Amino acid sequence: MAEIHLKQLAHSYSANPQGHKDYAIREMDHVWEKGGAYALLGPSGCGKSTLLNIISGLVTPSEGQILFDGHEVNALTPQERNIAQVFQFPVIYDTMSVYDNLAFPLRNVGKSEAEISAKVKDISYMLELEDVLKKKAKNLTADEKQKVSMGRGLVRDDVSAILFDEPLTVIDPHLKWKLRRKLKQIHEQFNITMVYVTHDQLEASTFADKIAVMYGGQVVQFGTPRELFEKPEHTFVGYFIGSPGMNFFDGSFQQNELYLEGHKVALDDEMKSKLAVTPYHELKLGIRPEFVEVLEADSPLLSNLAKSDKGADTLLESCENCFKCEVVTVSDLGTYKIVSLKLGNTEFKARLPEEQSVPSGSVYVRFPGNWLKVYADEYLVD
Repeated sequence: MAEIHLKQLAHSYSANPQGHKDYAIREMDHVWEKGGAYALLGPSGCGKSTLLNIISGLVTPSEGQILFDGHEVNALTPQERNIAQVFQFPVIYDTMSVYDNLAFPLRNVGKSEAEISAKVKDISYMLELEDVLKKKAKNLTADEKQKVSMGRGLVRDDVSAILFDEPLTVIDPHLKWKLRRKLKQIHEQFNITMVYVTHDQLEASTFADKIAVMYGGQVVQFGTPRELFEKPEHTFVGYFIGSPGMNFFDGSFQQNELYLEGHKVALDDEMKSKLAVTPYHELKLGIRPEFVEVLEADSPLLSNLAKSDKGADTLLESCENCFKCEVVTVSDLGTYKIVSLKLGNTEFKARLPEEQSVPSGSVYVRFPGNWLKVYADEYLVD
């Protein structure tokens, strides 16, 4: 296994790149630590597979270095880098048996038949292939073929790293969860550096200790699943992670106060100081649906509204970050509800537990300050 350092790495398929738009991978400096389980997560076309192929040696980067344990490997072939790679679709020898397919990488490096037999037995057990070891690969189902392809990548535990490029695409949905857990178990058992490319946030969170979220050819955030959910460092991370994604509102900062849809937002002095010196063209406020509080009838604010002759606006001012909204739609998903609401001109969502009732018409919501994030030109102000 190896530490993989992508040093000032960039890649363009254009002979004469003129700007960011000409780069499939924009300049980055990134480290995959030895023995870690990582995911590259992002939408189609963001550069995930290109980056993986650069690491493996299938693509030579336009700029920068790939370092394995501090040694540059730019000029080395995938075989010389000692990389195992599992692709989106099965790469196996149809005329060989399943056993011989799994044994092939081990025979190539001169392992004894006793070692080969023991290792093939272990991998076939983990991937539930024992019953088809004697079958020709051409007679397997698509699921079985991909499991064999994955087994060929996993059978050697002396590789620098194992790279997975959306390996569960052809796997039936009910088997995906099981195989993700198998991969995690194999990683924990052998402690091999693994990098897993996917556009599925559930796959990434299930497999990886840390996730690199890619957008527009760059890694916009690298962190644990919890860090990506609770503290998105880029608006794309907020939008892409979570179901539904983060709510965003246009904001404005005037006379040392932050406003959302014309309503003043409570800010501490430290954040006000940061915003006062942060250059930006566009300001946004974000909050996840899970953290939006839809106030129930017995909440202090609504109780006070019911028995007070003060104006609603006056009472709202006494409730930090409380707003009056209109209910647009309610989707009951069994264990929770997704409520679409409108504040001013912006529609947003709140996620409520199944037992909470949702009134029609007007409701009051609160945005807890610790979960309300401020973004200047798409990046978190922190």
